[in-house]
Amino acid sequence: MIEIIQASPFNTVQDLGRPGFRNIGVTTSGAMDPFGLKIGNLLAGNEVDAAAIEVQTYPFRLRFSKRLDFAVTGADCGATLDGVGLLPWCAYAAEAGQVLELGQPRTASRAYVCVAGGIDVAAVMGSRATSLRGAFGGNGGRFLLAGDRLEVGAAPLLDLPANGLAVVDPAFALADVFPLSEDGTVLIRALPAGEHDLFGGDAERFWTQTWKISTQSDRTGYRLSGDPIRPTVPVEMRSHGVVPGVVQVPPSGEPIVQMSDANTAGGYPKIAGVIDADLWRLGQARIGSRFRFVRSTHREALEIEKAMAHFLDDVRRTSQTVKRALKAMA
Repeated sequence: MIEIIQASPFNTVQDLGRPGFRNIGVTTSGAMDPFGLKIGNLLAGNEVDAAAIEVQTYPFRLRFSKRLDFAVTGADCGATLDGVGLLPWCAYAAEAGQVLELGQPRTASRAYVCVAGGIDVAAVMGSRATSLRGAFGGNGGRFLLAGDRLEVGAAPLLDLPANGLAVVDPAFALADVFPLSEDGTVLIRALPAGEHDLFGGDAERFWTQTWKISTQSDRTGYRLSGDPIRPTVPVEMRSHGVVPGVVQVPPSGEPIVQMSDANTAGGYPKIAGVIDADLWRLGQARIGSRFRFVRSTHREALEIEKAMAHFLDDVRRTSQTVKRALKAMA
């Protein structure tokens, strides 16, 4: 069991979400950075879809009630265990009574605390992910509060080295497939969507201008600030299904990128769709961050997904090899 000692709003239990229910109005939810969650789970000895704690407001502190292996991935938030600094993207062993603390992120925005065995809350529609809008899943359908106690699934204990078991930050390891622009602006790849051509010349400005994530953003969607873009003629559309990554344009002309808690339907015209492989980068972007959309292709998207899968396979093999060696030495 782990006990939450200090938490601000919007820190929740998340896994990879509950796909397959959007037709009845149930959002997918799940981690905003699924890549970080998968890596953390592999380091902790779990399957990639185990439930973990997604931290997006800081400081955050928890106490381990028993000896437990864990990993902190995603944002580099200067994590400490009983005041001793920890490396990011690294698995450690905590003793009963020790306190893990996460401070303000040095990079990115969301951290994942993955524990061996996963967070053992009740599954709803096959997932332990928290749906804040629906008030179900996770820890009673709400964000975590000081005093909450979370059960942990059964898992073997290993004598991890004192300096931990780490992997390279994927932003560096995969820098060739996740590039930055020369000025450091994040490049987010997307495909033109159904109503793209209705925007005429504004469609080109959508791709060339730098957008800013406004304060009117959350897990449902990111509203972008920039020079407004609008269709050449007013568009009236019936409500239709949408998914995470879809970029809609409301009458204000400020695009909205649907995120993990994306609406299941909407009637705004769609100008683009962010490729799945880049959604985790948006999930780690801070309010006020600036980025540009880059026109991509289905072939490129598949190649990036292959590179990510290869990285996860490397993490899985390395983690399993080291842990087998530790077990043999025990």
